[in-house]
Formats: sequence, C-alpha cells, structure tokens
Amino acid sequence: KDLGSPIAAVAPHPRRMAENLDSFEELFPSEQEDMEVSINRSRLYRSPSMPEKLDRLVLKRIVRCQDNETPVKVKLRRSPVYEELERGATLKKTASLSDMEIVKVLDQDYGFRQLIGDFSKVYALPTVTGRQQDLRYITPETVAALLFGQFQSLIEIFYIIDCRYPYEYLGGHIKGALNFHRQEDVFEFLLKKPLFPSMPQKRIVLVFHCEFSSERGPKMCRYLREEDRAMNEYPALHYPELYVLKGGYKEFFPEYMELCEPQDYCPMHHQDYKAELLKFRTKSKLWAGDRRRRNQITRLMKL
Repeated sequence: KDLGSPIAAVAPHPRRMAENLDSFEELFPSEQEDMEVSINRSRLYRSPSMPEKLDRLVLKRIVRCQDNETPVKVKLRRSPVYEELERGATLKKTASLSDMEIVKVLDQDYGFRQLIGDFSKVYALPTVTGRQQDLRYITPETVAALLFGQFQSLIEIFYIIDCRYPYEYLGGHIKGALNFHRQEDVFEFLLKKPLFPSMPQKRIVLVFHCEFSSERGPKMCRYLREEDRAMNEYPALHYPELYVLKGGYKEFFPEYMELCEPQDYCPMHHQDYKAELLKFRTKSKLWAGDRRRRNQITRLMKL
C-alpha cells in the first residue's frame, strides 16, 4: 500500500521501471544526452578505490537567528567582507591602545629628562632642543645671564669649558672660559679632585662649547659624564648638571661681543693656522688611541 512517502515501501516492478525510463527519454532526449556526457566525464576523474555507487547526504549548517536578528543580518555576519571589517575594527582598537601606551612612556621619559644627571632635582637653567638628544642645550642669552649673575641664588660655581684648539681660544673666547681641548685636561681639573658646593641646595654647573658645538664640545661633555659615572655608584655623580652652548662661540660672539676677550673670532680653518690645525688633529687621534688602550687594560684588570 502506498502511504505517500517519498521513499516507496515496495520496490517497483523492473518492467514498469523500464517503461517509465523510456517515456522519460522521449520527453527529454537532449537533457538525457547531456547527463550521460556529464556522468562519463566525471568517471574519468573518479578514484579507482571509490565504489561505483556512493550515496552521500549533504548536510547544511543550520544558523539559528536570535530574536533581534533577521536572516539578512545573519548572512551578512557570515560573509567574508563582514569578517574582514570586524578584523579591521579589532586591529584599529589595538593600534589605539598601543598609541596610548607610547604617549604614556614618552610623557614619563619627558619627566625624567627634566631632572639632572643624578635625578635629585630639575635643571636650574632653561634648556632648548639641540642636535644631540642626550645632551642639554642652553642659548647664548642664558650664558650671558649666567655671566651677569642672574642665577646666583641657585648656582654657587659655574665653569665655561672651551673645547677649541689653543689658537682659536687665543683669537677670542668668552670671559672666564677655561680652554680644555684634551680629555686629560678635563679629567685632571674636574675629576682628580672633584669640586663640591658648600651647601646642598647650591649647585655646580658646567657649560661646554666649541666653535659650533657640533662635535668637540658635545664629545667632551659626554666624556666627563662617562668618567663620572665610572667613579660613582649609579645614579650618584660629582657633576650632575652639564650643559652645551647651542651654536657654540660662532653664535655667541656676534650677540655678546662685550663678553668676549679679545673681542674677536678665529675660526678653526683659519688660513694662518693650517699647520697648527694639522698638529692638533694628529695629537687628538694619538690621545684617543691611548685612551682606548687604557680603557681596554682597565676592563681586563676588572675581569
């Protein structure tokens, strides 16, 4: 008895099935030919181990919609474009968090940069940005104010260290400046017997410069800080407050000629001092080589 099920309860008679197929071929002859070609073509690529008849059930995932979602929204969320947009939004949020962390670190670094070398107090003199990020620069106006005594309430002793060669120094320098173009001179004067202020609230300030404050002055300033660090337990320093005159003597001289003696300016590459320049440069290289060898010997002795 046929109950109307898609699957017949009793298998049909072979003769009746053949008749039905013949009638099907008469109704759709072209479709039947295409089907045979498709079947034959698929058999060309069939694996030999695959059985002749393989019935597979194609299961489709059922996506349950929530109360406030429509099938269109569900389909959109499952699409590759929507997933890419979601991924982009997540990455954007991560980048913004990283930016906030970077700004926080920079703010902390900026706060530390306002403190002198031993982190005990802020710098006494107003500073400006310069070529070397690890050094503190002051303007010619600040050096002039220092010479006029406008910082006496904070600073007990200050030294202006001119790192140019002797013929440059003798051709014109800032009043009271010390001419130390060799590292040994700086060590002998400042570190062999370190200077100390008479009161804790008072300070000792050192200002380095050369002709442009681009090489010799900054190099000497770093040398003193390195030697000072080696002699003390971090973060203690004999001279925690070091500055570099921005623009060097070349910038200072035309603005404050009255604060220079003699009131003149001799550049390093002066035509009359070519021999002296060659001599001092040769000696500087020899001194640098000797210093490197001494440092290597010192490190080996500490091992």
